[in-house]
Amino acid sequence: MMKVFGIIFSSLVFSLTGGAEAQTLINNFGDWSAFSDGKGKAKTCYIASVPKKETGKYKSRGNTYLLVTHRPAEKTRDVIELRAGYVYRQDSEVIVNIDGQVFKLFTDRGTAWAHDAKADRSISRMMIRGKSMIVTGFSKRGTKTEDTYSLSGFTAAYKAIGKACGVK
Repeated sequence: MMKVFGIIFSSLVFSLTGGAEAQTLINNFGDWSAFSDGKGKAKTCYIASVPKKETGKYKSRGNTYLLVTHRPAEKTRDVIELRAGYVYRQDSEVIVNIDGQVFKLFTDRGTAWAHDAKADRSISRMMIRGKSMIVTGFSKRGTKTEDTYSLSGFTAAYKAIGKACGVK
């Protein structure tokens, strides 16, 4: 699964950076992979995973994954980004359930984000302690999806990007 994810993620990063820079795989940790991109003060570090299980009554769906990013130059850390593989219903929220602890994210087309840095930090802290995470969302057509992510390896991957980007 990580090999497939690496191909998908490499394509995404290539498209986001215009091919100008290539991400570097720091390492794979359980169900998570840690990457860095850029150099010096412009360095960005992130971890990523794909769902272990995707459910919903849909005919087709694009790539689904979750990222947690540190951008020291922007003074941001723990930025949570969910990619649905479809466009979310307008003005909808995504529900993230980590071992019974529930968080609500706002949506923007095919992505979902925490409302602020404090929420990002709370979610990442819960991911460190958690075992699994269930993400529930609705497509613009009203299709309900439920994606289950394993948190196995999350803590090690999180520590690796902290070290790589000098974030404590």
